[in-house]
Amino acid sequence: MKQTLALAQINTKLGDVEANLKKHLSFAQEAKSAGADLLIFPELSLTGYALQDIASTVAHHPSAHDPIFAPLLEASQELDLVVGFVDEDDRHRFFIAGAYLSKGKVLHVHHKVYLPTYALFDESRFFAWGDRIQAFDTPTFRAGIAICEDFWHASPPYLLWLDGADILIFTSASPGRGLTNEPKLESARWVEHINQAYASLFTSFTVHANRVGFEDGLHFWGGSTVYDPNGELLVKGPYHKEALVTVEIDLDQLHRTRARLPLLRDERTALVQREMMRIIGERRGTQR
Repeated sequence: MKQTLALAQINTKLGDVEANLKKHLSFAQEAKSAGADLLIFPELSLTGYALQDIASTVAHHPSAHDPIFAPLLEASQELDLVVGFVDEDDRHRFFIAGAYLSKGKVLHVHHKVYLPTYALFDESRFFAWGDRIQAFDTPTFRAGIAICEDFWHASPPYLLWLDGADILIFTSASPGRGLTNEPKLESARWVEHINQAYASLFTSFTVHANRVGFEDGLHFWGGSTVYDPNGELLVKGPYHKEALVTVEIDLDQLHRTRARLPLLRDERTALVQREMMRIIGERRGTQR
């Protein structure tokens, strides 16, 4: 089965949700015209990244009653959407979140699990930690979402893989850091390497949408990618500029790769569980 994916490598306006919504709807129309089945936006695509104290003022609830999500859900009647936003729960905690929208419904919401608070990052001062990593079914495949720092840790992609995700959807607002001998940033080199590694290790499609532009002294580099279950690069967006990146993927590649390389079949989850419990128990013992 073939699916056409589109990555909206966009620049956003910090705190201007209405303006960002208009850009989302424009890119959705463009992606629909290009024949896309799924359009993926970057982390915090509706709000901008460096929110800090204004995080609570730009939060929106992913439902048809919300003035921002209502037109997005309407657009999802034509193609599936993944959008980045600030979510607020019933206890008024705020989360960096990603929502998967399809046929006018919210199929899944992921709250960012790992909040970097080091170097130029300060996320845990303003946001709550997510506490669930779960795959979900779309009309045509099973997927999982991880947001930026989530996929810098091995556990979220691994858990999504075990939970049945065949397409790993990674979204980020990754600032450029470091220089290399190549014409790319060190942060870009690292992200591309780990995305390719996850595709190969988990014999799954790895899809990464990263934003572009400048915001509060940060520079976001773009370079969105899709890797197939063999770890082969299928498409790559340009660095440092807005783009709609499209690619057709063949879901039957999952069968071909896993028949040749049965890593999923041979994964010993009970052993992993047992050894994790041992490690946790030993660490608790040393802390007494």
